[in-house]
Amino acid sequence: MKFKSLNPLLHSPLRLAIMSYMIANRKSDFKELKEATEATSGNLSVQLQKLSDAGYIDIIKGYKNNYQHTGVEIKPAGVDAFEEYVQALKGYIDQ
Repeated sequence: MKFKSLNPLLHSPLRLAIMSYMIANRKSDFKELKEATEATSGNLSVQLQKLSDAGYIDIIKGYKNNYQHTGVEIKPAGVDAFEEYVQALKGYIDQ
């Protein structure tokens, strides 16, 4: 039996944690994701950019109460990629 390959972009522990959080919450911000994933600011920033480049999330830069604010929203392509990843994992588990 042939297994479906796991999406290498989502297979990274931090990116998988980010996407799991985004699936549950749909919207977040940098500070909230940093606390939820316990990632460093630099690592989180790099991984968010990779997910954005793949079209999985939108990164929204702006200001909130006169402070810089980075919002994050999951895109439909991100939801689809995550669901495909979960289905691929289930394929391994169900064997």
